[in-house]
Amino acid sequence: MSIDIICPLYNAASYIESLNNSLLFQENVNINKINYILTESSDKTEEFLKKNNCSYKKINKTDFSHSLVRENAAYKCTSDILVFITQDVIIKDKNWLYELTKDITETSDIVATYSRQLPNDNGIEKYTREKNYPKDSFIVSKDDIERLGLKTFFFSDASSAIRRDIFNKLNGYDRKNLPTNEDMYIAHKIIMAGYKIKYCASSVVYHSHKFSLKEVYNRYRLTGIFFKENNYLDKYGTNKAGGSLATYVLKRAIDEKNIKVLVRFPFDMLARIIGMKVGKR
Repeated sequence: MSIDIICPLYNAASYIESLNNSLLFQENVNINKINYILTESSDKTEEFLKKNNCSYKKINKTDFSHSLVRENAAYKCTSDILVFITQDVIIKDKNWLYELTKDITETSDIVATYSRQLPNDNGIEKYTREKNYPKDSFIVSKDDIERLGLKTFFFSDASSAIRRDIFNKLNGYDRKNLPTNEDMYIAHKIIMAGYKIKYCASSVVYHSHKFSLKEVYNRYRLTGIFFKENNYLDKYGTNKAGGSLATYVLKRAIDEKNIKVLVRFPFDMLARIIGMKVGKR
């Protein structure tokens, strides 16, 4: 099946060359087009795109939206499969894309997939990645909601794929300007429509951040806004999901005697809790 890749960019000069090369080197797949959407930047991202004849659209900062930018690009695509990635994923495997998309076919009820994400350092995200992206693949459907709760709709467009006809049939992100969690929004629609999502552990990217506490707070404030605007998700146990993740991180950090994480942990979690509450308010 043919594939269109969609990747928003912003001040991506330190990522774009390696990222673009890793996409061009993918094997056993039919890539129709790599679509970059460049939010006006102050670095040399656009210079690289022009020099390497990359296909891109430039937008103003005021026009950026996590959901609408992706949706607008998706509606212009013509391939069978839409692949969404972010600029800061590191792709080392030439079969990353094949492993991500091979289970999406015209006859399968698996219509969306997402990759395993591994961390780049030994911080808190080492353990959140372990929890959210285990070593074994699995498939979720509507039948798993009672068992998994909110986790049923976990989905990351840092590296994900969706069948284009299903994306269109479900009306994408419903033209909503979502502050974050647009991936969970579409995952909920996919599952509730009776389709399945596969987590593909064999499709691997490296992806993690080094957020300041202020950045963690702001990130979770936006998450709180998302859940306030989409409060139907609360019935699936938003607080339970967050508590389970925090408990896992603390236990693993203690097991490994990771002093850096143990010192950071209470402040990081407090920033998340306050940010979420402020956002929901």
